[in-house]
Amino acid sequence: MASFTRGFGGRRRDVDDSKVPPGQTLVHDWPVLSAGATPEIEPSEWSFSIRTESGLHSWTWDEVRALGLEDITVDIHCVTHWTKLGMGWRGVPLDKLFADIDTSLDYCMVHSFGGYTTNVPLDELLAGQAWIAFEADGEPLTPEHGGPARLLVPHLYFWKSAKWVRGIVMHAEDEPGFWENAGYNMHGDPWKEERYW
Repeated sequence: MASFTRGFGGRRRDVDDSKVPPGQTLVHDWPVLSAGATPEIEPSEWSFSIRTESGLHSWTWDEVRALGLEDITVDIHCVTHWTKLGMGWRGVPLDKLFADIDTSLDYCMVHSFGGYTTNVPLDELLAGQAWIAFEADGEPLTPEHGGPARLLVPHLYFWKSAKWVRGIVMHAEDEPGFWENAGYNMHGDPWKEERYW
């Protein structure tokens, strides 16, 4: 007997297919996928840092949020072939965190609580392309979905939107993170189906 996962029933006819990348299936829930145990992090324990050639720049939970929260609506695409359209988020753009940081380094290694890492070029985190997200669909992020804060990089496959984000270390060269070391693509553009090496 065949079994089906709820939410993977195919595309609806009332959906604009131009919003769904090739090889993706539209979902209306939000599947939970993690590469390890789910950490429980209190906002009072959370901080974020960016390490560059000039040293460490860090912010507390309140300091990051004081930079200015934005409400955004974006589509998200997982390498496991699901897409969710028009999802509402609230977060702080990476532009605000990098505003006073001078660096000549072009690549970021994103680090999470629990040891997860993923690589993203700096120019793909700026110009309104990425956020430190605190809420999704009008609610604080649950631990299962990366709360209290996760990276949100909606134009790349969702493994780049690191859950439980805690910092970025800048590098001169593009180096693979957790899934990239396991064979996932170094870039991860869903419209080019950049799933694996």
